[in-house]
Amino acid sequence: MNSIFSRSSTSLIALASCVLLVPITLRLALGWSDPLGYLSDLGIGGLLVVLLHRRPWWLALPVLLAWSTLMLASIELVSAVGRMPNPSDLHYLFDPQFVENSTSGGFAHPWLAAIQLVALALWLVVRWTGHPSRQARLPRHAWALPVTLLLVHSAVQSWRPSEADQWNVFNLPHQLVAAGIVAGQERAQQWLDGDAVDPAPPMQGLTRLDLNGEKLLAASGTARNVLIIALEGIPGAYVKANRQALNSRYQEHLMPHLSAWAERGMNTPDYVLHSHQTIRGLYAMLCGDYDKLDDGTPKGVEMLNQTQRNQACLPAQLRQNGFSTHFLQGAGLRFMAKDRIMPHIGFDTTLGMDWFTRPAYLQFPWGMDDKTFFEGALDYVAQLQQADKPWMLTLLTVGTHQPYSAPDDYLQRYDTAKQAAVGYLDDALESFLAGLERQGILDSTLVVITSDESHGIDDVRLASSWGFNLTLAPEPLPRIKNGVYGHVDLSASILDYFGFAVPSSLSGRSMFRDYQTGREIMSFTNGKLRYHDGKGRFTECDFQQRCRDYTSEGFIADHANYAGQFSGQRARLIDARAAALGQTLSPTPLNQHYQFGSADKIPLPAQVTNDWTDNLIGAQYLEMPKGSQTRVSLTIRALEPEHAAYISLKAKEFERDVPMDLPTDVAVTPEQPLVMNISFDNPQPRKAFSFHLLGHGVGAIEISDFSVVTEPLDQADQPEYLDDMQDEGEVQSS
Repeated sequence: MNSIFSRSSTSLIALASCVLLVPITLRLALGWSDPLGYLSDLGIGGLLVVLLHRRPWWLALPVLLAWSTLMLASIELVSAVGRMPNPSDLHYLFDPQFVENSTSGGFAHPWLAAIQLVALALWLVVRWTGHPSRQARLPRHAWALPVTLLLVHSAVQSWRPSEADQWNVFNLPHQLVAAGIVAGQERAQQWLDGDAVDPAPPMQGLTRLDLNGEKLLAASGTARNVLIIALEGIPGAYVKANRQALNSRYQEHLMPHLSAWAERGMNTPDYVLHSHQTIRGLYAMLCGDYDKLDDGTPKGVEMLNQTQRNQACLPAQLRQNGFSTHFLQGAGLRFMAKDRIMPHIGFDTTLGMDWFTRPAYLQFPWGMDDKTFFEGALDYVAQLQQADKPWMLTLLTVGTHQPYSAPDDYLQRYDTAKQAAVGYLDDALESFLAGLERQGILDSTLVVITSDESHGIDDVRLASSWGFNLTLAPEPLPRIKNGVYGHVDLSASILDYFGFAVPSSLSGRSMFRDYQTGREIMSFTNGKLRYHDGKGRFTECDFQQRCRDYTSEGFIADHANYAGQFSGQRARLIDARAAALGQTLSPTPLNQHYQFGSADKIPLPAQVTNDWTDNLIGAQYLEMPKGSQTRVSLTIRALEPEHAAYISLKAKEFERDVPMDLPTDVAVTPEQPLVMNISFDNPQPRKAFSFHLLGHGVGAIEISDFSVVTEPLDQADQPEYLDDMQDEGEVQSS
């Protein structure tokens, strides 16, 4: 009897170690100190103990593996980009190529995976040596204790919501369950409300062009050229001047060179990044408009069907004023259709990693390492200087993207690969700027250094929305630019600096003017929707659609005073503002017509190694409304007479493979092109839907047609509809 009781106790202890002791230990080790986080771990872990105790090992093991995977994924994503996963991110876990690519540099916390494996192995050994039917039963109402803990968690959150980041307050399964409950409550409330319609929120404060401030410069700027440098994922906290201006408690000095350059230019500490994802950040800064604050089709892609709004973007405006315009990035161009979007918004020349001919210092799955990139960029600037025209050059780095790129000596010098990559970027940027200064280019160039998005920082308030803007100009400028600004202001600011007319379709303020009043501004990062009313009130709404008010003079602040919470109609109006800002550029979301084909010659890799870096087409993150049908037509021809190209097409939603009858390794020759027409219905909305066109062989191919048409089902049944649209000139080719 004692032996049976001992085995029963050992099994229970092993299970509790997996789902209770390990999460709490990891939370302690990571410094996630909010008591609500421990309450969340105890509640969910306790429910797992009740659920899995006395269950056969083959039934319990998949649950424990899923639990461990979610915990590992959450901690790794927090370490990488400073946010917890959301339901759409979970699809990444089922894509082996994405997992392999993102972990090619190793885990940020390898000891975490080791601890989880050891705990699982010990539990499995104990279960194999015992028998579930001989294990002592738990008390009949054992489930009541973890449920009570979760109810206490919910009550505390409702009474006084924590300001801590979500990972400090929830474990991932608890967060996903809570979000599902809130979504169900919202649907029930909508049903109860019936046809009641909330009033439309006022939008002018968020969308208007405001050039009424007092100019910083007495006359137009004297710079001849414009250089915009977008550093992948860098938050504003890495610049010392920003930390000092906002009295930030964050003190890590990861970018001393950039901070030194900041002493020589104008810094905007309260600088807001409106969203995650590079293509959305580039659109906001280059086109003076908020991108969608959700997973809908990026506005840059939608703009491919526009022939007027794209002419208001900064590159097109500078080109109209005599500049040659250039875009250079350290990664491939076709993913997210940057090979189409950048020329469409006004860049004369658009170049990606194929432009670089020097051997790279590092092999990095996403593109060129930062040292190689900036050495090539310095050569490119030297070429631009030889021309008679003023130039605009936009640079986009990639080395500080997960899994992070840095040489071994940097990896040994820093605690984490992320810090090492940031240090490597800082040194590469320093060499680049010093080279520009030696050549006298800084004397005639307006330089703006910023980031596309923020990869966040643990325990730093609003770090996922905290950007930076360092401006170097020939004229003296104030070292600190007071006021709240963001990416939406960049285009208007640069045009205003030169004294050029600013199109009324742009939004925002000029950073080269002083304003006596505040302004409204929004962001959506790390799963939180944030809004500042310009009058000292900052509002933050979480995934549970609970909103909290704070008194805060600006947007980015180390601390803000809690002033209460709300939900219901007022919370829905915050959501309505975000929805209005993300209003599609298409005439109607139910009539989408995109053409991603062209006459370009696209070189083929010898082998396909990755669905992202080897993608040959830019049809990513498309949105397909409920009740629509999508039709795809594809024509591909090989250009090498004596060799075939082998073509495959994949479909993904939130980066997870979608099963469809699509071609795989189809041989294509000049005489036998691949011609394909498919269609599929969308009974439910699709977001973040991507096509991945992959090919391998010798030579190059031509994708003369890759059109994606999404229409209402009844309209899609009318074959003459598309012809009418083409006759009216509403279907645009990119």
